[in-house]
Amino acid sequence: MRLISSIKHVKIVPRWLILALDLVISAGAFIIALFLFNNFNLSKILFSNALSQFTVTLIVTAISFYIFKLYSGIIRYTSAADSIRILSTILFTVITLLIIKFISILLNFQNFIDTRLIIIYSLFLFTFLIIYRTSIKIFFQYSKIAQRVTKNVLVYGAGDLGIAVKRTFDHDLTSNKIIIGYVDEDNSKIGKAIDGVKIFDSNNLNNILFKFSVDELIIATTSIAPDKKAEIIEICLEQNVKIFTLPPVNKIMGGDLTVKQIKNVKIEDLLERAPIKIDNESILSQLEGKRILVTGAAGSIGSEIAKQLSQYGPQVIILCDQAESPLHNLQLDLQENFKDQIYETFIGDIKNEARMRYLFETLKPNLVYHAAAYKHVPMMESHPCEGVRTNVNGTYNLANLSVEYNIQKFVFVSTDKAVNPTNVMGASKRIAETYVQALNNKLSKSGNLNHTKFITTRFGNVLGSNGSVIPRFRDQIEKGGPLTVTHREITRYFMTIPEACQLVIEAGNMGEGGEIFVFDMGKSVKIVNLAEKMIKLSGYIPYEEIDIKFTGLRPGEKLYEELLNDLENTLPTHHNKIMIAKVRDNDFEEIDASIQELFDLVKTQHNINIVRQMKKIVPEFKSQNSLYEQLDVKQKQQNI
Repeated sequence: MRLISSIKHVKIVPRWLILALDLVISAGAFIIALFLFNNFNLSKILFSNALSQFTVTLIVTAISFYIFKLYSGIIRYTSAADSIRILSTILFTVITLLIIKFISILLNFQNFIDTRLIIIYSLFLFTFLIIYRTSIKIFFQYSKIAQRVTKNVLVYGAGDLGIAVKRTFDHDLTSNKIIIGYVDEDNSKIGKAIDGVKIFDSNNLNNILFKFSVDELIIATTSIAPDKKAEIIEICLEQNVKIFTLPPVNKIMGGDLTVKQIKNVKIEDLLERAPIKIDNESILSQLEGKRILVTGAAGSIGSEIAKQLSQYGPQVIILCDQAESPLHNLQLDLQENFKDQIYETFIGDIKNEARMRYLFETLKPNLVYHAAAYKHVPMMESHPCEGVRTNVNGTYNLANLSVEYNIQKFVFVSTDKAVNPTNVMGASKRIAETYVQALNNKLSKSGNLNHTKFITTRFGNVLGSNGSVIPRFRDQIEKGGPLTVTHREITRYFMTIPEACQLVIEAGNMGEGGEIFVFDMGKSVKIVNLAEKMIKLSGYIPYEEIDIKFTGLRPGEKLYEELLNDLENTLPTHHNKIMIAKVRDNDFEEIDASIQELFDLVKTQHNINIVRQMKKIVPEFKSQNSLYEQLDVKQKQQNI
């Protein structure tokens, strides 16, 4: 044991020592081959001839070792590639010896080494070199785990990535993970083995995890469906098995995998859905060669929209935001990933009409994707004047400028919180929706067929957006908890950022003006369940190692979000994940007058009056868990 414990301190041996060991093995292989060739009859061996043959053979072998750099490898990391190099070295040695023999025959040196002896020697040499290297590798692998608590690891996927995972851990002396098996969906692989490790049926995953006391599972396949992936993660979480995943294949540099690249599965992997199919050809025809403005470009939604637009070859993408550093970083990232695409950054506040006018005059966009907004419900509940200035006045400025500068399409990114709003943020977005829809209706009635088409898109929470629940939970887990959830029964709909932005672009493509598109958000998720799963995915036990505390609903917060894909409230489109919301039409003159009154009230900074006017514009706006509930009570009393 003392010897084994000291193995980890053994340094990589010098190359000259490896060469010397290889030559010692070569000498032994020749001697054994010589005895075997002579049937172990010493009387048949002529010492002078044997010595000359031994000397020439060893010199040729040494030259071969040097040419093929056989000594340059680290023996404890021997792999199949090293076996090929050993075979190549020995073949070169055999060919060289046969050429020398042929020359010796031409020169009448008849006593040179026999061809059969050369063959026997090469076979022994190959066998001994492989055995010696493999033995050292096995010894180091054993010493690596002999005094360490090991973890049984199952690899999901018996393809190239799965094999790469096993060999990565085999080569890492600091790792305590032992690959005990593969699981795969391919029936032709089940029951077979790779590097001595058996392949099991993925349908028996539950039993395999229990039978082999699996500690960790690594998903090492790119062909797995999201639903299947979610099922695997759920099974592992039930049995307290940690789950890991690999980076995209294009991010594994040079095809080599390192232990550091094997990461914990994220909650996004559990909630992701099947890829969305969009009409790329139609989108390409609308966006190619166009000048496109993206507001709020430095945000999580705006930056992803800019990224996805880059695939369609626009002439230029104008990135507008007031956040200097994030905007700068975004441009660098986009330029690195889309080297041929032109980007223009524009620092400006959408509330500043003069600054936005300068943007339209100088950069002349053809299309606008408006994602700039204040979105945090509790913050806007405390600052309604700022919510109105950005979400309503900012949209108002951009919409009017789009008409003035003959923008082809204006795609407005809204929120599900605009549906029967219970907070200032949702109400501000609903007012902005109402204005752009009424403006579109006014333009349609004008008879001008080339007017700006205003299209609104609504969706719920996106996974991982700035300031959202998932990044907050991650921060809280890193700090050791507790995770804070507002209510035990609170639920939300979730969608990945790329998925949401794909649908925004597709809705913008199919929109003819005046529509409010809503997205199929899938099933609602209980936030407390989300918190529990995130704790488990991080390797902790909920309520024991990391606690969850309930803090109470925040101002303006709903317990349940409205179901956006309710068939009674929506109309279908040709895309099964996009529907058109049924909303009442509003007279433009009335809406414009009401909004102007709202803007006047914003100048007074009087929150109660501002919210009162918002409720007049949006009658369905009923505050919850907010000081503005008093306005609803007064309104109800007046109606009575």
